[in-house]
Amino acid sequence: MADKNYKIIYMGTPGFAVPPLETLSEKGFDIVLVVTQPDKRQGRGKKIVSSPVKNTAAKLGLEIFQPEKIKSDEAFEKLKSYDPDFLIVAAYGQILSKKILDIPKFGAINIHASILPYYRGASPIQHAVLNMEKETGITTMLMDEGLDTGDILEVIKTEIGKKETAGELHDRLSYLGAKAIINTLDNFSAITPRSQDDSKATYAPLLKKENGHIDWSQAGDEIDARIRAFNPWPGTFTLYNGERLKIYSIEKISDFSGKKPGTIVKAEDNQLIVAAGDCDVNLLEVQPAGKKVIKTKDFLRGYKIEQETVLT
Repeated sequence: MADKNYKIIYMGTPGFAVPPLETLSEKGFDIVLVVTQPDKRQGRGKKIVSSPVKNTAAKLGLEIFQPEKIKSDEAFEKLKSYDPDFLIVAAYGQILSKKILDIPKFGAINIHASILPYYRGASPIQHAVLNMEKETGITTMLMDEGLDTGDILEVIKTEIGKKETAGELHDRLSYLGAKAIINTLDNFSAITPRSQDDSKATYAPLLKKENGHIDWSQAGDEIDARIRAFNPWPGTFTLYNGERLKIYSIEKISDFSGKKPGTIVKAEDNQLIVAAGDCDVNLLEVQPAGKKVIKTKDFLRGYKIEQETVLT
């Protein structure tokens, strides 16, 4: 079992990093400091918003540190002053220098949402869904100066549901990350780190909003995977008469019209059917510009959609 007297500096920012922090606290580990990104102004009102990790750390009564630049001398000296045994990092959001990685006695451990060396980078969950992988998982690894290249400590795998969105998978993996870091610390002295096979490495770069633009010439399964991969962010969209229409879920139709990809085959009887590259698909949930996500049957009541129009 782990030495609960390990002194841990925890570094994370978004919701993905919350369950591991909560679990470490529940298990009685000595979290001496929580490092998270500075508060930011968000939304139309530009209200100041704290990160999910900051909010959680505050509820747990933990000390919080929010440096603008983690590579600053001030940040280095502060982290060093705690003389930690481990840095535990989960989607922190800034690159750590070798000088910082060398601070902890036993090492810096990253909680990464893929089966390394596959999907190194910023968006492993979305890319696993986008590429129609059947499984993914969590890897804990000793951090080095590379991009998710450090030695592997623990891997926990999980199947990806056929209709699972990236958002749903994200939430499951965050709890799997909590399990993985506890397993890693409980067995740390007995684990032999193993190097990654760089020849098998794949990458998951940061997503951009334009990546969500649907290409109707793709196969139905590929379009469905893109919609699920980019749900909830950045979302997938198409253009109807120049207006952006976001699409949140679809289903394949057994009949195939064979029409030009993007053609609206049917827009009645609560169905909005569009031709894709190898099949027709029925749009189930959509979001008109400036509106909320609604069922297609409700969308068709409020909007007149012309059949044979081609979505672009």
